[in-house]
This record gives sequence, structure tokens and C-alpha cells, in this order.
Amino acid sequence: MKILWVNQYFLHPTERGGQIRSMGILKPLHARHEVHYAALEDPRSSVGRDMAHTFCSHAYPVPHPVVPRRSPRIGLQIAQHLAMSDLPLAVTRYESAALRETVRTLLAREHFDAVVCDFAASGVNMPTLEGAVLFQHNVETTIFERHAEHAKTPLHRWFYTLQADRMRRYEARVCRESAHVIAVSPVDADRMRSMFGITHVSDVPTGVDVQSLQHQGPRTTTTDFVFVGSMDWLPNIDGMLWFTAEILPKLRAHKPDCSVAIVGRRPDPRLIALAAADPLITVTGTVDDVRPFLWGSRVAILPLRIGGGTRMKVYESMAAGVPMVSTAVGMEGLACVPGRDLLVADTPEEFAARCIQMLEDRALADRIADSAFALVDRECSWDAVATQFEKTLLTVASRRR
Repeated sequence: MKILWVNQYFLHPTERGGQIRSMGILKPLHARHEVHYAALEDPRSSVGRDMAHTFCSHAYPVPHPVVPRRSPRIGLQIAQHLAMSDLPLAVTRYESAALRETVRTLLAREHFDAVVCDFAASGVNMPTLEGAVLFQHNVETTIFERHAEHAKTPLHRWFYTLQADRMRRYEARVCRESAHVIAVSPVDADRMRSMFGITHVSDVPTGVDVQSLQHQGPRTTTTDFVFVGSMDWLPNIDGMLWFTAEILPKLRAHKPDCSVAIVGRRPDPRLIALAAADPLITVTGTVDDVRPFLWGSRVAILPLRIGGGTRMKVYESMAAGVPMVSTAVGMEGLACVPGRDLLVADTPEEFAARCIQMLEDRALADRIADSAFALVDRECSWDAVATQFEKTLLTVASRRR
């Protein structure tokens, strides 16, 4: 097949769960098909285009600076967005007339057997979604609804409710206009059927590179708890602020020297301040390799209250052999079984109790880690996920002929 893949960003540096998922699927597809990749590029760095050959045959980078969420300019961007657009901010941040024209030119010049719109936000840069497969890593509307539910001020609640309403309208439109929608879990697929009134949706599982993450030989643990994730992603920030404020004090009452590592890019200033005041909290920022932090920790935590799609970090921890405690939101949409592959708790009291249980009952922790590893080793290879994705593309392509 000749495939056009349109995304909101390039895949290097690989710092987001969505990048990992797209890369995991694209590499096997690239080995078997001709992949053309068009996406926005940070004009300050060429690493995206320089590494594109690892997952595509042809790359079409379009320079587009995205204002960081914590930039002083973000307030002005939000004000302009509220005044000038009825689209959600998470979409207008990536709106690019230049990328739209690039895609239009490619569609006119080349014959593609399959067209993939990666993420709903990329739909704003598609001249048409007719015949395209929309790859939905999240139900974005659900994320904003959960933000509104957990908002701390009336202003934040108003803003997130507005964004949820705008996202619901936008997401429904791009889902309905696409030839087919691929979700990342049966939960998300069902949610889209219910919320957007579509039937042309299927799902592919989340994959993981088990061989890369599997630890060889005896492990030496130096940290009690580890969280791995992009620390400029609002659900991750909310989760770790909740953990440190509501759960960690309960753990410290039982184990005063309880230590936590928060691993991921661009950490929120509030988390940096916590680490500065507490020598048992480590906030790393960007790291070249998360594996030593996983391998050096006794328990992985996922205290998410907000989210959508599936969390790559669950399967990564499982492949690394680290037992996990998660909220129900954290494990949503994944094939793991609570009590067998991980422990699940949703209140601060329950979450702390499950964490203590993992620390003190090593037989339980080892049993859960072994079961979780067996699950991902058996069912979650990227090649198997890509093959399922490929079958959907072939089916949609056959309808276009």
C-alpha cells in the first residue's frame, strides 16, 4: 500500500505516549508499505525530520511553533482563541494553513491507497476526511469533561466546560466525516458510538516493546514509588499533585522514609517546588532513558483522575517487571485484570493501603509483576498491533476502489 499519514507533530524526540503509539505502529507498516508522513515541525529543531526515515519513506515537515502551556504568551493565545474561534484550543494550537495546503497538494499529486489522520486535532489540517481513517488515541471530550469535574476554581470549571462543549462538537464532526475511526480500546470505541452517534469505529490494542523494557539479571531498588509520564500533560500534573497532597502523607505516616521519583519532561513548577522542599521526592525532568528509573523502583504508581484513551505507561511498567497501583481511570481500556495484573484504588485511603500492601507483601508484588509481564509478553507486541491496524486500512482501501 501507499499510505499518507498526517499528524500534528513529528515523532522525535519521542516524549509523549501518542508518539510512542504512532511509532510502534508506523515502523512495521514502513517495513511493508510506502509511507508518506506530513506533520508540523518545531522550527527550533530538525531532529523530527532527521529521524523520520526510521518510520516513513517520505517526510513533509511544515514549520509551526506551538506556544508551550506555561509560556507567558499562553494567556494571550487563550484570549485570542476565545474571541476568534469556536474550535477547542487543543485544536487551534495545531491549525496550519501551510500543512493543509501540503496535504492538499499531496492528495492531488499522488495516488494513496490509504490516508490516516492521526489524532482528532490533525483533522483541522485535512482538506477532506472523505476516505480517511481517523486514529483516535483518546476521546478528547472525556478528558475535558473530567478536567471540569476536578477543576479547583469556578473560572477553571467554566473554561474546561466550554472546551468540552467545543471539543464534543468538533470531535463528532471529524468522526462522522471520516471513512473509519480506529480507537485504542473497546471502552473508547463504545464511548464514541454513544457520544458521536457513529458505527464505523473499531479498536486496536495498545502495544509495548517488551524486549527493550525487560530487565535482565537481579534488580537493585533504590526508590519506593515511581511515576513516568510527560509532566507538562495536565492529567499527569493533576494526578501527581493529588498523590503528593492526599496519598503521600498517609504513606509517610506508615513509612516515614517513603521515597518517590517523578520522571518526565517539563515538570510543573509546583512539583519542582515539592522536590526542593523534600529530599525524598525526586523530579527528574527529561531523561534519555526511563528504564533505570523503572527498574530501580519497587512500585509504579498511576494516580490519574483525568484521562482518555489508554496509558502507555501501564504496559511499560508491566514490561519492566514493576508491580503497579493505579486508579480505575489509569487502567481504563486496557486488558489487565485488577488483583491479578495490578492493584486498583480510587480514594486516597485505598490508594495508600494498596501501595503499602505492595511494599510489605513481596510475594503479592512478585505475583502481580509476573502476571502483568506474562500479559504484555503474550498479547502486546507492536507487530501484532500494526497488523491489526493494517487490516483495517486494507478494508477501507478496498471500499475506495
